[in-house]
Amino acid sequence: MSLLMHTLHVELGERSYPIYIGRDILSDPSLLSRHIRGRQVALVSNDTVAPLYGDAVRAALGDRDLVTDIVLPDGEQYKTLDTLNHIFDRLLACGHNRSTTLVALGGGVVGDVCGFAAACYQRGVDFVQVPTTLLAQVDSSVGGKTAVNHPLGKNMIGAFYQPQAVLIDTATLHSLPAREFAAGLAEVVKYGLICDAPFYDWLQDNMPRLLAREEAALAEAIERSCASKATVVAADEREGGIRAILNLGHTFGHAIETAQGYGTWLHGEAVAAGTVLALRLSARRGAISEADVEGFITLLQSMKLPVVPPEDMDAEQFLTLMARDKKVLDGRLRLVLLSAIGQAEVVDDVSEAQLRELFAA
Repeated sequence: MSLLMHTLHVELGERSYPIYIGRDILSDPSLLSRHIRGRQVALVSNDTVAPLYGDAVRAALGDRDLVTDIVLPDGEQYKTLDTLNHIFDRLLACGHNRSTTLVALGGGVVGDVCGFAAACYQRGVDFVQVPTTLLAQVDSSVGGKTAVNHPLGKNMIGAFYQPQAVLIDTATLHSLPAREFAAGLAEVVKYGLICDAPFYDWLQDNMPRLLAREEAALAEAIERSCASKATVVAADEREGGIRAILNLGHTFGHAIETAQGYGTWLHGEAVAAGTVLALRLSARRGAISEADVEGFITLLQSMKLPVVPPEDMDAEQFLTLMARDKKVLDGRLRLVLLSAIGQAEVVDDVSEAQLRELFAA
């Protein structure tokens, strides 16, 4: 077990839970087992991650009456109702009851689908998040958002359902492909932009260390990101207010993912390009400077992330897909913009004409 494990807490009353961050904690039996109340476990993973870490997690589960492996195909395109139903089929066929615990071992797709399955199976069973990608570690594993995609929109079918715990093993990041690692960094940078200007400055100074996957830099970036998200989620669990700021760049980014076909652009890549659009719009409103925008673009380029939308997307596609965004209320599109570096706001007064001008630039 890591001697340098850090523990954060998401404070949600009776639904509160810990986030453990450390190296080589994934296989620690005392850590995982303390959050599994019954004698049945379903280990949900995918065909990329299961061969790497499945044995270690299975060993950490200890002696159980029933352990079922559910291995999903890898990719955003499999974040569907069919995949969700496959999980239900396996749980029912193997005799899992209401005392079972689902363990999500993998990236954001595994965590989202497994969490949604836990929310629905026999009206709700426990689950634990064991995220193995940077994006899942700093974003999707924390906060209780679970969902599958629909052909007409990303994450449109789901539930708010909190895990029993989140175990973040930084050692898993060393097996992550460079493209997926960079995509995760897009979500890390988001926290600096929306609520932690000193962290944004730290990221600009330490990006070479992060790209080299230095252990100390990774641990600090993950902990600061999770701390920011935990604070926001504790204040607004179901996104009725401040939690919406976590979606900086996501309304644009989700439109890109849907238009291109799920999995063509990674989520973090789409969010990176979407965040550039959000910052350009913020600058046009006078909230931040053009130098701020250019500085952010330079940071993304150092991470080899896209800074413009796909060439084949036009304003009509963006507007149509953004109109289906979950943040649309009473026909009014709400966007997350910056009022300053380190401070975000949700606005609903951006006109269609202003958006068309943004996409034409």
